[in-house]
Amino acid sequence: MNILKTIVLAATTLMGVNVFPAATSCINQEPDSLSLKKAFEDKFFIGTALNLDQIWERDARAVAVIKQQFNSIVAENCMKSMFLQPREGEFFFKDADRFIAFGQQNKMQIIGHTLIWHSQTPAWFFVDKNGKDVSRDVLIERMRKHIHTVVSRYKGKVSGWDVVNEAILDNGEWRKSKFYEIIGPDFIKLAFQFAHEADPNAELYYNDYSTAIPEKRKGIMAMVQQVKAAGGQISGIGMQEHNALDNPSLAEVEKTILGFAGLGVKVMVTEMDISVLPHVRPNMGAEIGERYAYRKETNPYEKGLPADKMAELGKRYVDFFRLYLKHQDKISRVTLWGVGDADSWKNGWPIPGRTDYPLLFDRHYQAKPFLKDIIALTQKKK
Repeated sequence: MNILKTIVLAATTLMGVNVFPAATSCINQEPDSLSLKKAFEDKFFIGTALNLDQIWERDARAVAVIKQQFNSIVAENCMKSMFLQPREGEFFFKDADRFIAFGQQNKMQIIGHTLIWHSQTPAWFFVDKNGKDVSRDVLIERMRKHIHTVVSRYKGKVSGWDVVNEAILDNGEWRKSKFYEIIGPDFIKLAFQFAHEADPNAELYYNDYSTAIPEKRKGIMAMVQQVKAAGGQISGIGMQEHNALDNPSLAEVEKTILGFAGLGVKVMVTEMDISVLPHVRPNMGAEIGERYAYRKETNPYEKGLPADKMAELGKRYVDFFRLYLKHQDKISRVTLWGVGDADSWKNGWPIPGRTDYPLLFDRHYQAKPFLKDIIALTQKKK
């Protein structure tokens, strides 16, 4: 979702804190029994987001976990428009090409993220040489050229694209982004049209956070229905699932799964993590523009995660995966937004400088104690 990443405590400090005793070296001892992709292979894809050190295989420990545990990958940042086309007509494909090559070499499902987003779009996209907003026709053409160029380059290699990201607000209304202000709501239909033109065989997704909020869920469903009625090629909806220990409720997430599936599209979990840190406000989603000042009381686990919190995190993860398995006929993929805790954007958002523990692997890429409990869910009927 986002490029934010904070500097974490020095590895020597973390290595001196024994916060994951049950997970120590378990991957090396029992790789087959602790393989997520093997456990879920007949249910749905298990994915993760890759940063540049992982894409270029500079982080050997992370890469080993990626290859062992996951069969679907998405680029955390390098396929967003600000990195692919920082200046008009100047495309930078080196990192994205390497990402694609990594996926192909390891026979993984490859997801493209993201073509149209109000954030991390270069400023030039919306203005003329005088700094004034461009016309509707100009912005549509820029959008068309960007989507055609990028999607065509990876035609037949990318299984599915996050075509539009986060166009609906928590209250169910349209986000008044520059795309919306200049083009109007048609920008979504056009984005899906252009992507389909460039690769008719690729799946095309709408992706958003806080989809369990009833008003937002209704707004997304209404938008998708409108786009599909106008001939838009939406094949799936991504629930980002940037969650907390206490919200959203599983009941509301289940309503979202059922509601989205009822539209005749695939449903997928696209950016999952579960923060253990105090939220600044209720229903905190993933709006990267939100920032709050650091206070020590908002960073309670700087020196390690207590056992009771680890158990609470584990129960939360198991509950979510149990729900996803219940609806495996509707869910095509579950993707974690990062590999290990140190990689996570949640360390720096919405409060810079915090230490979070939102993923399935710790800062040393060791499996957390509850990974085996998630895998055990798949074996109960065998």
